[in-house]
Amino acid sequence: MQQLDRKETSKNIALLGALCIFLSTIEYMIPKPMPFMRIGIANLPLMLALDILPVPSFLLLAGIKVIGQALITGTLFSFVFLFSLAGTFLSALSMYLLRRLIGRNRISFIGIGIAGAMMSNISQITLARIFIFGESAVLILPPFLAAGLITGISLGIFCEFFTGKSKWYAERRVR
Repeated sequence: MQQLDRKETSKNIALLGALCIFLSTIEYMIPKPMPFMRIGIANLPLMLALDILPVPSFLLLAGIKVIGQALITGTLFSFVFLFSLAGTFLSALSMYLLRRLIGRNRISFIGIGIAGAMMSNISQITLARIFIFGESAVLILPPFLAAGLITGISLGIFCEFFTGKSKWYAERRVR
């Protein structure tokens, strides 16, 4: 039984990891106002994994997302990779903790999406302040957070719709 669970978990990681990389590729084609600013569609598989994967597998998926994005964009050895790493892991940890502490019935994917986007944006603005813009980083904070709010809500709505309709998801969700 446990071997079957490991195989199923491995399949879920592979599928969701491939989806992260595919969505990263799509996201890369969308023009960005700043090199480290993304709309976050590659986070959809992470949000879906919240109720499917245990924490070690979830963190592995976050790592696959970050490395995959860096390989696709050619940013593996740049400051953009550091921004992506910090943003993804802070976002992923906050989403996972919220989902576990508050519970699936008391926080929707919309709330999770907003929290994840805000944590990612805050970490990236902090790094931009430290490494690039200095004190003037505060000037990009309002539009950056507004964009994160919009994308967090949008991704959350998509996840709510998908998880409500998907038989695949329903079969894998941890009860």
